[in-house]
Amino acid sequence: MPAQPASLPPGTALDDERGKKLAAVIYILFLGSIMAVVTAPVGVLLAHLRRRHAADWVASHLQFQIRTFWLGIAGAGLCLAAWQLLGWLHLPAWLPWALGYLFFTACLIWMVGRCGVGIHRLMAGRAIEAPKSLWLGGAAVSLGD
Repeated sequence: MPAQPASLPPGTALDDERGKKLAAVIYILFLGSIMAVVTAPVGVLLAHLRRRHAADWVASHLQFQIRTFWLGIAGAGLCLAAWQLLGWLHLPAWLPWALGYLFFTACLIWMVGRCGVGIHRLMAGRAIEAPKSLWLGGAAVSLGD
């Protein structure tokens, strides 16, 4: 079997496969950030560096991942500000903590959901329909087959 050239033009089968593997690794890094927060910034850095050179359908996944990261950062900042505000209002101590845990749980569900939809579409070789969406990238999620 002849050796493949080191650099292939975008859109070739091997380039699509490399992009698919990279996007899968980034989804795994995002899910790994549940246990080790440092993996998400590594993932978003990889997505930023590769997005312009990926096939269109892979680029939609990379854009979706970049947006997932930055929306998560913005949400965490808003939560932290609200948490501080509730503390300054001298409300009972359990209230800011309860809201913080509720928000953290909601963010965790949101991120895992976005990664789950992304991995499902990635493995099927499909693009993310709406990579700039705030929710699940235009996916219609149901519990039926």
